Amino acid sequence: MANQSDRKTLMSFIRTNRKIHKWGSIIAALPLLVVIISGILLLVRKEFAYLQPETKVGLEKIPSISFEQIITQVKTVTQANVNSWQDIDRLDVRPNTGVIKVRTNSQWEIQLDSNTADILQVAYRRSDFIESLHDGTYFQDNANLWLMLPSALILLTLLITGLFLFFYPYYKRR
Repeated sequence: MANQSDRKTLMSFIRTNRKIHKWGSIIAALPLLVVIISGILLLVRKEFAYLQPETKVGLEKIPSISFEQIITQVKTVTQANVNSWQDIDRLDVRPNTGVIKVRTNSQWEIQLDSNTADILQVAYRRSDFIESLHDGTYFQDNANLWLMLPSALILLTLLITGLFLFFYPYYKRR
């Protein structure tokens, strides 16, 4: 009699496991698709200037321009729409290439020669948008916690239930 009860319990567990696996995969499908596609684009972003502008090379390797020269030059780029330091997201100083990359809040990247302050390139930077999709912050600043973390936990559950569904028939045959 105990054997019949154990069998019913096992079959109930297997049915529940399949339901968890099925519904978990449906719930995790869209966030996983976004993460996979954006991750692929991030992996190849430096290969395509459309995604991330190519880094130019300046004249000298040692930066010698002032912050005042940087903001003055960046203000001349009309499409970047920079009026003050508040419009700038970050400065990326590359001593190896003699370039200072100025990334604006409007996703424009202005590359300046770190010695002469000449504008080497102005380009729209799409990789930041793709990165925000990848980590979920595009949807909301804390989406990586309330969207991506639960998705990751569901994926972990899918892995565990999927391994059980895969290996159980082999175990049963033994």
